[in-house]
Amino acid sequence: MATSRSAAAAAAAVRGLEEPLVGRNGCRPDTMADVLGCYTIKSHGTKVARLHMYDWIILLLLAVIDGLLNIIEPFHRFVGRDMMTDLRYPLKGNTVPFWAVPLIGIVLPCAIFGGIYFKKKNFYDLHHGILGILYSVLITAVITDAIKDGVGRPRPDFFWRCFPDGKDVYDNVTTGVICHGEKSVIKEGHKSFPRSFAGLGFLAWYLAGKITVFDRRGHVAKLCIVFLPLLTAALVAVSRVDDYWHHWQDVFAGSLIGLTVASFCYLQFFPYPYDADAFWPHAYTFQLAEASRNNNTANSYSVRPTGFETVNVPEGHGGIALRDTNLEAGRRP
Repeated sequence: MATSRSAAAAAAAVRGLEEPLVGRNGCRPDTMADVLGCYTIKSHGTKVARLHMYDWIILLLLAVIDGLLNIIEPFHRFVGRDMMTDLRYPLKGNTVPFWAVPLIGIVLPCAIFGGIYFKKKNFYDLHHGILGILYSVLITAVITDAIKDGVGRPRPDFFWRCFPDGKDVYDNVTTGVICHGEKSVIKEGHKSFPRSFAGLGFLAWYLAGKITVFDRRGHVAKLCIVFLPLLTAALVAVSRVDDYWHHWQDVFAGSLIGLTVASFCYLQFFPYPYDADAFWPHAYTFQLAEASRNNNTANSYSVRPTGFETVNVPEGHGGIALRDTNLEAGRRP
């Protein structure tokens, strides 16, 4: 009787190990970390938003500051007759429209974040991805717009902004320009330096972590995926030079600023791409560690180890059987 009871218990244990685990909220786990549960908008949205409430408030403040920087009048750097040789490029529209830049640099990355969320059901990753890229864009915007207003460097097409009819007028003493063009166009003509695109830099970091590009397995093709956002940003920046809206120094300096800010913002939320936990943000890893500790603590009070050992059974009785050492020692479940 004891032997049959022990065998039944062992079979139940084996069946329990073979059954697929299902995390909280009905999520099917892909890794052992997922066994502790999925982190969806419904289950953790309010908690994460409340935890980062001040981050979102500061983000709104950055948006207001950047709006003010675009309203105020920039420094009107002296532009003389001799300087007009390098500022007579034609005034033309943008190859990449202004409305398309936010779509490429913000909306597209957020769509990628959303796709990964619907696949993996990790709100920490979605939230930190969106918050990180918005901080990258707005911090960079505040820095570059503040420098633009302070430097007041004229754009390559400044001549035609200043003299739309082609009739240039200069001060007889200083030889400085006396513009008679539209005020808003002239104002924009003093905002050449610098120019940056930080959103795609953040996306490059994000993709590097998601596809484990630095896993030391030699899959160099992964780099093509990482370089794609950087190439897109470079082409948009080059188009600004081709359209004579910026000097090459403007986009070079702006690119350094944008990549630096994007790197800091990414590493604030996510590990380095070569890290073993590079796939998920720091907050998610900490949450898993805390949940694992709580789970282990609960199990230490509720789970009693069961001892089984293998014994030989005389021929004709099945060969091998399991014996419950706990029962034989007089311990009761």
